[in-house]
Formats: sequence, structure tokens, C-alpha cells
Amino acid sequence: MAHSHHHGHSHSIGSGHDREPATFDKAFAIGTVLNIGIVLAELVFGYLAHSLALMADAAHNLSDVAGLLLAWGAAWLSRRGPTSQRTYGYRRASILAALANAALLLVATGGIAVEAIRRFAEPEPLQAGTVIAVAALAIVVNGIVALMFMRGRHHDLNIRGAFLHMLADAAVSFGVVVAALVTVWTGWLWIDPAISLGIAMFVLWAGWGLARSSVNLALDGIPESVNRRNVEAYLNGLPGVTDVHDLHIWAMSTAETALTVHLVRPDARVDDGFVAAVCERLDRDFKIHHATLQIEHCREGCRLAPDHVV
Repeated sequence: MAHSHHHGHSHSIGSGHDREPATFDKAFAIGTVLNIGIVLAELVFGYLAHSLALMADAAHNLSDVAGLLLAWGAAWLSRRGPTSQRTYGYRRASILAALANAALLLVATGGIAVEAIRRFAEPEPLQAGTVIAVAALAIVVNGIVALMFMRGRHHDLNIRGAFLHMLADAAVSFGVVVAALVTVWTGWLWIDPAISLGIAMFVLWAGWGLARSSVNLALDGIPESVNRRNVEAYLNGLPGVTDVHDLHIWAMSTAETALTVHLVRPDARVDDGFVAAVCERLDRDFKIHHATLQIEHCREGCRLAPDHVV
């Protein structure tokens, strides 16, 4: 039995990884500073305009600052190198941050919904001018920050969490502007809580998807971007391979995927070129960056061969 590791392929993806984190660090920094500015503006103008809605939104925006700091901290941690005790480094922090961000989004949804239902029962007159001005500012700020995270949202769940937080906030602020304008025009006070409830449903939908994906990664599920059947078909089709077993695919972080597998090659000698080529292909075609292959000469000698054995 021969045991083959391959790490050289990580150099091929190094350049992309080096560029992206720095860009997102900038986005996190700008997003955090701007959101703290919005919180202060909402508190001051909410107090001056006697608008409970604006002051409540300031509290909600504080959860966004927390969410951004959480995602930023995890992105920084996941770039730290491995230690003798933490052999994968702190990559998994990004999965925990995505999970925490999903929880924050869902809690924020509950807060919006409770407040909306309360205001159905006790409608409150609006300080329309102030509310529209501050909410419009929030749309611009959160829209800009969301755009900064937009390109990273597909291949990194932690970045998607930050993106959804900003997008949800821009949507909430847009709803506030629309509600204020319609209320001024019609005098209907129920418009504001009705639109708030609609936005809460949108945030719930976005947060639920993030929660489902991050729980899947936290439980070592196969990342949604990887098709297990296609990986298995590729491995089974390799020259000299008669059997594939003990295949595991999981997320090391919200942006990196690992794989371990046993390949039975009865007639082939141990060949580093074969291992290197397979790892390179797994990286290129399936975005699996960290593959470990165990080459065996017969299935019978492996206690991990049956599919139900982990």
C-alpha cells in the first residue's frame, strides 16, 4: 500500500488568493466605518426628529457593524498559517462567522417583524423629511458596500454573508423611503409596517439560504459548488483505477475545499506524476484545492473499503 500526498498544486492558485483578501479587507474597513457613521446619524437625527423608527434602525444597523467585524475577523484568521496544534490554521473560523452572520440576519428579521406588528396596532406619524434623507443616505452607503463584496459572494460563503447583510440593509432603507413617500401622499399609516413586513420576509429568505449553506459546511457536508457524482466519475475513469472508495469532500474554509480518497490501481506502480496530474485536475475543474490520494493495489486489504465505513 502506498500513501501519496500532494501539495504542490496550491502554488497555482496562490496568486488569486493573495489579491482577493487585500481587496476585501478594504471593503470591510470602508463598510465598517460608513456603517458606524450611519448609526451615529440615525441616533442624532432620530432623537432630534423624535423618530423612534430611526433610532430603532440605528440599533439594527449596529448588528450590521457586528456582522461586518465578525466576517472581517474570520477572513483575517483564515489567512493565518497552520501551527503545530492547529494543522489547518484557522480557516474554519470563516465557516463559524458565516453561521453567526446567518443567525444575526434571522434575529434582525424577527426584530423588524415584531416592530412592524406593533406599529399596525399603534400607528405612529412620520417625520417624513428627516426619515427620507437619512434612509436615502443608508441606501447609498449599503449599496456601495454591497457592490464591493459582490464579486466574492459566489466562491466564499463568509463574503456572501457580508454581502447579504449590506443588501438586506439597503432593502430595509429603500422600504423606509417608499413607505414615507406613500404615507405623505396618502396619509395611510399602515403602509410603513406593511412594507417592513415585506422586507422582513425578503431578509428571512436570504438569511435562511445562508444558514442552510453554513450549517452544511459546519457539519462537513460537501460544498454546494462541488458535484460529488462528477468527481467520482472522473476518479473512476482514471487510467489503471479499478475501484474508488473512502471518498470524502469537505470545506476547510468558506473558500477552500479538501478531498481524501483511496484509489485501487492493481497493476500500476506508485507514480508521483499520476498523483500530481490528478491533484492539478481536481484543483482546475472542481475547485478542490487540497487533495490527498491513497493508492492501493487491492481493495480487499483496506478496512475503509465498504461505503458505510467512515
